Amino acid sequence: MSLSDFFSPLVLEKFMPKQGFYTSQLGMKTSFYTEKFPELNEKLYDIAIVGVKDDRAAVNNSGCSLGPDYFREQFYLLHEGAFNCRIVDLGNITAGASISDTYIALKMVVSDLIRLDIVPVIIGGGQDLTYAQYMAYEALEQKVDLVVVDNKFDLDEDGNDNIATRSDAYLNRIFMHQPNYLFNFSNIGYQTYLVNQDSLKVMNKLYFDVHRLGEFLNDVSSAEPVIRNANMMSFDLSSIRSSDSSANGNACPNGFYGEQACKIAHYAGLNDKLSSIGFYEFNPAFDQSSQSAMLLAQMVWYFVDGYYNRKKDFPLNPKSQYLIYRASISDGSGEMLFVKSKKSDRWWMQVPYPSGVSKNERYHLVPCRYEDYTMAVNGEMPDLWWRTYQKLLS
Repeated sequence: MSLSDFFSPLVLEKFMPKQGFYTSQLGMKTSFYTEKFPELNEKLYDIAIVGVKDDRAAVNNSGCSLGPDYFREQFYLLHEGAFNCRIVDLGNITAGASISDTYIALKMVVSDLIRLDIVPVIIGGGQDLTYAQYMAYEALEQKVDLVVVDNKFDLDEDGNDNIATRSDAYLNRIFMHQPNYLFNFSNIGYQTYLVNQDSLKVMNKLYFDVHRLGEFLNDVSSAEPVIRNANMMSFDLSSIRSSDSSANGNACPNGFYGEQACKIAHYAGLNDKLSSIGFYEFNPAFDQSSQSAMLLAQMVWYFVDGYYNRKKDFPLNPKSQYLIYRASISDGSGEMLFVKSKKSDRWWMQVPYPSGVSKNERYHLVPCRYEDYTMAVNGEMPDLWWRTYQKLLS
């Protein structure tokens, strides 16, 4: 089955200005699937826009399936930055006969694009599509680090068996999937009053990384090491405060500011490991003067800008481009090793694999902050080090 079988072609007239695009706008820099499906090749394209027009599992947000085309109206008006982009827009995956059919289509599309070394940028649709995005990694046979930007944890709290088909419970299916190839889950921006405390206990028990919104409001750059650890990312637009993005049936008065959302998207683009990203729950029915569509377009622009400014300093090669720092553990049992890139000034910590866990590697590298190093120098064990070691044991 060809990828073209999953997509409906685009009608450029729906989002192209009457006078056409200016030569510097992304609309002139992008290849579109209109009549003939593009030949997909890593030598031709770096990034693929994938719309998914399915909102059947979007809780309290019916209408978000229309989001992809409204996003395109704003995105292709933006001007190319200081990069030469190679973007292809594959059109929209239309809703299948069942929600499972849509999941299968998106899974196959994302998987094939990753194999071609093309980064899919998914515009949904409900956030339950994250499950299909995650399942694309199954065939790749690799451990997955998943980062979700959301104001709550989308976990089922009532023991409902139909957990795969709700945008507020898709994490159950990811966590319970067998074989388990999820190494780490990170949440950025949860709001405590929207989170069941039992769910928070589950996150802590699994040694997952969950971060309250308040951790980032004064300094969103602290999200960068969390994002740098991700293979895939899912961004729920309801995590942005309603005054900056109202186009969501679950819009909340508190959340990230628009410029912070753009910064987070930029960090995702900079991540050398990240091979897919999805932006979900944008609902044009609630959009005022297309403000949310503009913000989403700018977020994706920042992701693209980040992609073309990747430092390519992971994995750590050549070693001459890195500095090694050592910090003694306070009880005298050993030392912690930290690595700093000369190219980007970014930090990692080396967490040793427990005996017998890995035959090929001695250390697991975890992105961290300079503050983690200073904490270790002062004799304190960073919480990130401990949680990572516990995951390596399991």
